[in-house]
Amino acid sequence: MNCLKIAALGLGLLALSGCVTPVGPVEVTRFHVEDVTPLGKGTISVEPAPGTDGNSLEWQTYKAAVTRQLVLIGYTEAAPGAGAQIAHVRLSRSTFKAGGSSPVSVGVGGSTGTYGSGVGVGVGFNLSPGAKEQVATELAVAIRDRASGKVLWEGRASFMVGTGSPLAGNALAAPKMSAALFQNFPGTSGETIEVK
Repeated sequence: MNCLKIAALGLGLLALSGCVTPVGPVEVTRFHVEDVTPLGKGTISVEPAPGTDGNSLEWQTYKAAVTRQLVLIGYTEAAPGAGAQIAHVRLSRSTFKAGGSSPVSVGVGGSTGTYGSGVGVGVGFNLSPGAKEQVATELAVAIRDRASGKVLWEGRASFMVGTGSPLAGNALAAPKMSAALFQNFPGTSGETIEVK
């Protein structure tokens, strides 16, 4: 490959990187027990939360991203059923289409109920004619002690983008949301932050 072709390829990649639509901030809320010393060390298995299809390709993509973050903060990955701690992962993705004649508010999520937090995300946007399709994504993780079943930490990350955004797909959204969720782990309990 000659120098002109290499330069053209480099410029093409640079131009493509400039075309990626940035996601709005990821909203993150986390809760944890008072004694955080058991967190961020030892073995942990990443498993689907109850009622979640752990065989879906979408869930597997988020599992890989969450596992990577857990290893980065100090955990050692264990096989399902074998870790001293369990990270239960739940994923919710919804596409909202234009329609109707007035703004509509759509609730996404719910509560894991551990801290009575009712951690959920209320997403309000205009669904009137001409409004673009949006993808709302929410990632929820609860870290439990396997022996006692006690929840040590839980968090939710959510964001919304247009369906045409590269971040509407899982390949880019999963690592971004997982990194936002575990940023400065374990975080301040009960605080909601925005991560850009």
